[in-house]
Amino acid sequence: MMAKFSKMHGLGNDFVVMDSLTQHVHMTPAIVRRIADRHTGVGCDQLIMIGPPNDPHLDFNARYFNADGSEAEQCGNGARCVARYVYDRKLTGNRTLRVRTAKRVLELRINQNGSVTAEMGMPIFEPAEIPFDAPKRENVYTIVAGENDYEIAAVSMGNPHAVLQTDSTHCADVAGVGAQLEAHPRFANKVNVGFMQIENRQHIKLRVFERGVGETLACGTAACAAVVAGIQQDLLGPAVCVSLPGGDLAVDWDGEGTSVSMTGPAVNVFNGYIKL
Repeated sequence: MMAKFSKMHGLGNDFVVMDSLTQHVHMTPAIVRRIADRHTGVGCDQLIMIGPPNDPHLDFNARYFNADGSEAEQCGNGARCVARYVYDRKLTGNRTLRVRTAKRVLELRINQNGSVTAEMGMPIFEPAEIPFDAPKRENVYTIVAGENDYEIAAVSMGNPHAVLQTDSTHCADVAGVGAQLEAHPRFANKVNVGFMQIENRQHIKLRVFERGVGETLACGTAACAAVVAGIQQDLLGPAVCVSLPGGDLAVDWDGEGTSVSMTGPAVNVFNGYIKL
């Protein structure tokens, strides 16, 4: 069958977006890998499937698949693209949407300037809920990988994140250390790894080794996790500009018990059909 899709990106973090509202599509890990292949497929960091809600109080469901075919719980840049996709294709007339992902419900708002704000929900710090193997909750943990010890913050934004501070994101061994920590046995479901350079209390630089993908130009949930980790350690203020290789995100968090808000672009590159 021929399936229609949109190629989209948020700060260069790119997606193939499909819906099961206007067509019948059954996604498998093998199909995801074929579509995501940058040489023989469309090419993307993740594939997003948008479907009808299973709750009358929600607008849509969204599922996220990594390029290796595994399913992800959450994706911040992808969430913004979901809002842009359903609005531009006239699947909704609402500029504010509630979308269920695997772990939580996100509120998405399409702003007048074309950017999208995503209420990402409350961060999770309890190790068992991340999940992360640790006897008790800490702001910083020591983790051994290879012959080195690393100081990390561990937090879930609906998906697991490890955040390391670095003096220079430019010099950070994102591929090497990222791969080691991604598959570390203390993270039962693997982990996304963020390398954070603090410029000042309102600005950080960030590179991300994304679970099941490798380094990406941007990762929205990692940006949220890094800001949360920095605020928990009293290194950042409540409103932070996060500069990723693909561009900037605005992340706001007022502390425990509140949702993390993220604002950034969502861009449609082209539309097409692919044979499944």
